Amino acid sequence: MENELSSSRQAAYEVRLKHFIQEALAEDIGDGDHSTLCCIAAGQQGAALLVAQSSGILAGVHVAQAIFRWLDPHCQMEIFKHDGDSIRPGDPVLQIAGSLRTILSAERLVLNCMQRMSGIATLTRKYVDLLAGSHTRLLDTRKTTPNFRLLEKEAVRIGGGVNHRMGLYDYIMLKDNHIDACGSIGEAIRRAKAYLHQHQLSLPIEVETRNLEDVRQALKAGGIQRLLFDHFSPQEVKQAVEMVNGACETEASGNIDLHNLKAYAATGVDFISVGALTHQAVSLDMHLKYLSSAP
Repeated sequence: MENELSSSRQAAYEVRLKHFIQEALAEDIGDGDHSTLCCIAAGQQGAALLVAQSSGILAGVHVAQAIFRWLDPHCQMEIFKHDGDSIRPGDPVLQIAGSLRTILSAERLVLNCMQRMSGIATLTRKYVDLLAGSHTRLLDTRKTTPNFRLLEKEAVRIGGGVNHRMGLYDYIMLKDNHIDACGSIGEAIRRAKAYLHQHQLSLPIEVETRNLEDVRQALKAGGIQRLLFDHFSPQEVKQAVEMVNGACETEASGNIDLHNLKAYAATGVDFISVGALTHQAVSLDMHLKYLSSAP
């Protein structure tokens, strides 16, 4: 499936995840978790249970495992719920046993990641469920939290959505400001093609269009991967999709939500991108409950 990671992408994800964990722990712990250091002995062992307190789609279990093992490679975890599973209040998610200092120092980072990711996965699943049976697939955007994009986009994938570009480096997307600065859609596309040829790059080109005339001009220029119909009505998207007639991929974006999603999907557009997946999702509540300790 398209929303599953290939082995190469998974490897790259793991490298970036380790970097994120290192930076996030440095931000939170600094020169030491003094609250824990002052009252928990260095060798003290303990256990805790992570429990859901909201209903939704779980995301971030793999991230939690990586965080705990970063601090304590010998910790033991029992997983009761996996990424993508449905959860309800009171559901046990995972149990962690190991260094009590590790558990307490990692607690907030684990919860922050899992709560945020689960909120995004839950909202994404609502959109994906509405698209069931249609040709259209759901895309995320770059409307993400700085330095947390990796996990926000992973949460979209877990929820059933498809990741668009990760950043400015892996896709050429000619938006309104690029086009206006170049003077026309045709000129912007020409420059993009020349740039790729000059630098021997193989990147897809997507062009944002604001009306049907823009669509005609982009199709005339040719050589693009995808056309984005920005703030088109469903009727305009349907016309634009018919104009494209399979010449390239199509995407609709702008003021699309749970209330009008089906109307846009009915146009036959290939993709619908929704920034709300990441910038309007509400975190799911969870807590980590201390169980026991041993000397």
